[in-house]
Amino acid sequence: MMQTPVILTLVTSLSLASLGLTANTPTAETLYAPLPAAVLPKLATPGQYAVGVSTITVTNPQQLNISTQQLADRPLTLEVWYPASPTAQSAPAIYANQTRTGVPFAIQGKAVRDSQHITEQRFPLVVLSHGYTGYRTIMYYLGEHLASHGYVVAAIDHTDSTHAEVDIVKAPFAGFLSTLFNRSRDQQFVLDYFRQASSTLSQSVNTNQAAVIGFSMGGFGAINTVGGCYQFGPAQITAFTGATDPAVQTALAERLNSCAAGQYTDVKVDPAWQVAIAIAPWGGQHQLFNQSKLAEITTPMLYLAGDLDDISGYAGMQWLYENTGSKAKYFLTFHHARHNIAPHPAPTAAMSNELDIGTYHEGSWSIPTINAVNKHFSLAMLDCHVKQVAAQCQYLQLPASITTETGADSGWLGFPARFATGLSWQFKS
Repeated sequence: MMQTPVILTLVTSLSLASLGLTANTPTAETLYAPLPAAVLPKLATPGQYAVGVSTITVTNPQQLNISTQQLADRPLTLEVWYPASPTAQSAPAIYANQTRTGVPFAIQGKAVRDSQHITEQRFPLVVLSHGYTGYRTIMYYLGEHLASHGYVVAAIDHTDSTHAEVDIVKAPFAGFLSTLFNRSRDQQFVLDYFRQASSTLSQSVNTNQAAVIGFSMGGFGAINTVGGCYQFGPAQITAFTGATDPAVQTALAERLNSCAAGQYTDVKVDPAWQVAIAIAPWGGQHQLFNQSKLAEITTPMLYLAGDLDDISGYAGMQWLYENTGSKAKYFLTFHHARHNIAPHPAPTAAMSNELDIGTYHEGSWSIPTINAVNKHFSLAMLDCHVKQVAAQCQYLQLPASITTETGADSGWLGFPARFATGLSWQFKS
């Protein structure tokens, strides 16, 4: 059965500290230069709504700590973007965080901090889930974009899995067991939170229409959230947790091998999940998902992958796509790309060493270009399969390859001919 949601706490963040800002926060930088619409995918342009953003803290009480085997409250910080009433006098939001090695940075966004949300209608919910390690605003461009098109987007700081919590030099895998156990649970919990919260922002959310978008370990969780059950054997338990004692391996397998956000028996995927998007999802290269359960997934799914991905493995992601049972499923390939096909461009603070720049950089691609492609296809998926806008489904019915002849039509609806290269497409719909 689906877990009964537990009640949580909400704090609207108004202080510098709660926003990740301090008196020593670096000057915010702008990461995107403006580009003419003629060189962008059509659905990458902003929508009709002004965008607000708020930072909130929620608590999932008395959750199992997989490392200590004790129950404890699990706090999560969320960045929530939403359609807002236009506010001319307010300044754009600043997103403060730190690199993997702890160097602080600040980014100038386009959303307006804590602006008045639209109360006349309810909007579908999109849950954004980062990788290991990461942070809630690593895909802020996508949160702002989708909110401008009429979605409420909640991005999670996954506790134990953020840049701020994991010492990437001295203890790089300190939070990995927690990540394996909690990623899907966190995603479902955020949906359950908006069902129960009494805030005025929550009253703008249609919790019967939801989507989950996950990058890397976030994609690992998203596949599970819509029914892709985990399948850890002794070898995988040892490889990813370090446990060698057979009794410990068995106990961990019993905990980790769950379905649909922590269910073990009488499994039911929450019917509100109407789309899952897995960007460079981890786990397929190790076949950590039960193949027969992948085949039972019915939620429309989009996979995005780099064919040179050295973290999640391109063949592993193809295995996930091929075994996913959804009647509507799609696979986008960024040719000559590795793993970093979801984050925003690198801030200046990340430029000094490989550990930091390696979170953002792609050798053969412009990150703003990748981000624009992600905006386009994410919106097409959500509009088609969540809002059921039939015209938007045309953006998903594409030939395998783009036409690259100079001056010719690209063959992909919404993609300008001369500036659409390096991509290929598979779909079943």
